[in-house]
Amino acid sequence: MTQSSAYRDPAVAAGLLDRIRDKAATFARPVTLMEVCGTHTMAIHEHGLRGLLPAGIRLVSGPGCPVCVTPIDYVDQALALCRLPDTIITTFGDMVRVPGSQTSLLEEKARGADIRIVYSALDAVSLARHNPDRQVVFLGVGFETTAPTVAGAILQAQQAGLDNFSVLCAHKTMPAPMQALSADPDLQVDGYLCPAHVSAIIGADAYTELTTRYRVPCVVTGFEPLDILQGVDMLVSQIVGGIARVENQYCRYVKNAGNPRAQQLLTQVFEPCDARWRGLGLITASGLQIRAAYSFFDAAQRFGVTVAPAAEPLGCRCGEILKGKLGPRDCPLFGQRCTPATPVGACMVSSEGTCAAEYKYGF
Repeated sequence: MTQSSAYRDPAVAAGLLDRIRDKAATFARPVTLMEVCGTHTMAIHEHGLRGLLPAGIRLVSGPGCPVCVTPIDYVDQALALCRLPDTIITTFGDMVRVPGSQTSLLEEKARGADIRIVYSALDAVSLARHNPDRQVVFLGVGFETTAPTVAGAILQAQQAGLDNFSVLCAHKTMPAPMQALSADPDLQVDGYLCPAHVSAIIGADAYTELTTRYRVPCVVTGFEPLDILQGVDMLVSQIVGGIARVENQYCRYVKNAGNPRAQQLLTQVFEPCDARWRGLGLITASGLQIRAAYSFFDAAQRFGVTVAPAAEPLGCRCGEILKGKLGPRDCPLFGQRCTPATPVGACMVSSEGTCAAEYKYGF
């Protein structure tokens, strides 16, 4: 038995589902549980877990896909940078297909812009080292999972004396958006499946305010089918018991205090800032900006590119989908104008996007 198969045992899954159904049968009303991680979203679709849960439990996707929550304005900034002379834009693959106001990085690449997909920010540093006569800009998009490696890249560029490497920073953090969703009177989230990758950095204790201030149960959950079903069972148990606390289903990888070394890197290079989330708006202290001591590596400051405010594409419902108010099929563009080959909104572009998952596994 492999490690993966140990977490996919059908008999264990059936037992967990029986327990969940028994508890759900006692609910006075249907409950809504939100997964806040794009990888969870894909795993839930891949294994058909939504269809296995009883009707009294609604599982919705939240703002856990970093590409999906990146505002259009940021894409427009990246597009403006790629048009500067002697400039190389480096990014992870998903970002090149996200539509900006008028075009995308992929379209600009087809027109001759030098845009390269890299696997880490350190690849961009290496590219800068080998192209001393050109500016290399890395698109810093992602949560606490990605940001420490970007911090490390900035430190490495500084140590190497590179004057042609910079980061266009749009990093965001958890659990601030979860608190914003919990404070929204129009939403009713009864429990969170907390993001596993992010939690490995920030630790399970980071969700304590959600349980104490907002009385919302939280369970840090892994990615295998049994992980997710057990996470749902743990949330349902809390709801049945009328309690709200942080529990850690994914304790084989996530510690209560997180990863101190990664946290130290984040604190050294970045500082909290207010950040605008696609679909959620401005959330206080939910972003990371490069500290003044490293401002030389801040592409926004170095190049001073400004763009006009951007509107969401007409008809696109990504914002409401990211809040869990709507599902992908509630969007009139889904599967019609908006497909993985012709994405209109970011939720269809990213491999971790809610709409992309629904299209891949359910359309």
